Amino acid sequence: MERTRFFRRPVVWIILVIIGVIALSSFFTSGPSYQHVETSTALERLNQPNIKKVLQKDKEQTLQIDLASPEKFDGKTTDKIETQYPYEVTGDIWDQVLQAKSAGRITGTIDTKVSGDNILFSLLINLLPIAILVVLLLLFMSQMQGGGSRVLNFGKSKAKMITKDTPKTTFADVAGADEAVQELYEIKDFLQNPAKYQALGAKIPKGVLLFGSPGTGKTLLARAVAGEAGVPFYSISGSDFVEMFVGVGASRVRDLFEQAKSNAPAIVFVDEIDAVGRHRGAGMGGGHDEREQTLNQLLVEMDGFDTKGGVILIAATNRPDILDPALLRPGRFDRQIPVDNPDMEGRKAILRVHAKGKPFAPDVDLDSVARRTPGFSGADLANVINEAALLTARNEKRAITNYFLEESIDRVIAGPERRTRAMSDNEKKITAYHEGGHALVAYALPHSAPVHKVTILPRGRSLGHTLVLPTEDKYTQTRAEMIDTLAYALGGRAAEELVFHEPTTGAGNDIEKASGLARAMVTQYGMSSKLGAVKYGTSGDEPFMGRNMGHERDYSDSVAADIDAEVRALIELAHDEAWEILVEYRDVLDSMVLELMEKETITREDMDRICERVVKRPPMSPFNGFGKRLPSEAPPVLTPAERDKLKAQAEADGQIAVGPNPNGSVEGSL
Repeated sequence: MERTRFFRRPVVWIILVIIGVIALSSFFTSGPSYQHVETSTALERLNQPNIKKVLQKDKEQTLQIDLASPEKFDGKTTDKIETQYPYEVTGDIWDQVLQAKSAGRITGTIDTKVSGDNILFSLLINLLPIAILVVLLLLFMSQMQGGGSRVLNFGKSKAKMITKDTPKTTFADVAGADEAVQELYEIKDFLQNPAKYQALGAKIPKGVLLFGSPGTGKTLLARAVAGEAGVPFYSISGSDFVEMFVGVGASRVRDLFEQAKSNAPAIVFVDEIDAVGRHRGAGMGGGHDEREQTLNQLLVEMDGFDTKGGVILIAATNRPDILDPALLRPGRFDRQIPVDNPDMEGRKAILRVHAKGKPFAPDVDLDSVARRTPGFSGADLANVINEAALLTARNEKRAITNYFLEESIDRVIAGPERRTRAMSDNEKKITAYHEGGHALVAYALPHSAPVHKVTILPRGRSLGHTLVLPTEDKYTQTRAEMIDTLAYALGGRAAEELVFHEPTTGAGNDIEKASGLARAMVTQYGMSSKLGAVKYGTSGDEPFMGRNMGHERDYSDSVAADIDAEVRALIELAHDEAWEILVEYRDVLDSMVLELMEKETITREDMDRICERVVKRPPMSPFNGFGKRLPSEAPPVLTPAERDKLKAQAEADGQIAVGPNPNGSVEGSL
């Protein structure tokens, strides 16, 4: 089949014709021949002004006579003659030839070689380089635009139409995105039963935008719509519109919608639409930029002056924030559907979908796997199941066990183990204290997630890691929880300073994350009592300028100094918190490190046993400065009526009344 397609290309036939003509011409062209003539007669036929050069070749008795212009010689057209000379000559060869001829010394019969060229052959030799360049140019354009038959059709759409023979994905294959499935099911129902909606005057959305993090299942949802729709479905990527030629993208958009309208009702799916749908006017090309021309044509086709119904556009992107506002308005994308990471129930459903057809051990509980994978996307969960199956096959087992599932989760989070990395005992001890510091601080803080695993085995780019997993999905964080997160992040650095009296480079990533979180608390979330609930700094989000180039500082130098001071205060608060915990429970830290050095990995059950005497720190005061925690025996928050009653009773008894304010801070009065 591939060989047949190769010989159907016009470029191949052009090359074959050129080779055939050259071979045929060479066949009919006689090469150099020897004529048996008198040398004196041959020399008399040549005019002296036409002789360009005469030379003796390699000190032999051979003369080469080059003519300025070709002449007829014994029926041949030639510009070069080689003749045998009767004796060796020196100096001015031609003068000696003329003298020998006049003296009668050139007599007898000598073989004279006459080299002649065919006119057609000479013409082909001159035109051959040009022909080769033309053929290469045509071949290059053919390959660049998708084949010889499409050299002149690069303005046509590259959309692929989903046929009946394509393996179908249905809504039954989609899990963890129930809201998105419901919204898309309505489109499928409208295409199959339009009368139900038209009776109420309802109109189906012209465009549906699926946006969310990578791996959440946007393209999978589009494939499910294609399998369920029962109407022509065209699929194309946003990058297929943009080419090096100006106007090609707009031409492809027009051709795509013409095809869809001719087969209406139809669905068009554009994956990664941000490739053509970015903000206009943000680049250096101005209004003549190829991407902007393509976007303008797309806007016109979706909701322009001359539009026809029956075409529904579904698009997907990871970056809805950089899309042009004209593209997102109602009338174009009437419905915008977020596709987020699944919650607990969604993860359970996704794991069951990907577990179909795979053998699992009887004690495997996929619900526990879902609880251990908060924040995982659908693609991450699919990778967990696949990695577990691969590990099972690698170890020559017949069923997937909890051990392989646990290992696959670690591989997805931090990468594969690097058992070949040799570490000295001193570095291993430093890593153990570093990870032990993280684990002990996280265990003692009230708002930290439970410690699931601590290991000093190198994995990915880290020498070890501490895994904390929340027991439930969380979508917001309080200020106290963020401060506990900062303390947990700096627990490894504090342990190194406490035990070895100097830090190492192993805490670099921890400091980077802690600094970013502390700055976000001050500048974005308004969690500074000194600077207040003000957002500092704006981001232009220019899509062509890089992530940090568009940042604009909208505050003074004095405020910048205050921001730096508040960030440093938060970091120092977290560091002091971690230091106090490690000093108080130094013996627990040493016991944990000894077990880590022996086992290399400890689990949550081991942590509960080692840290059985560790007491949780009291909760942080919600917003009463830095580093002030409520006493552990603090009364619960009271209602205003209960607080007034306690105050009145205390005043009557002449005692000091202490009770929490509605905002949680502590006040005292006589």
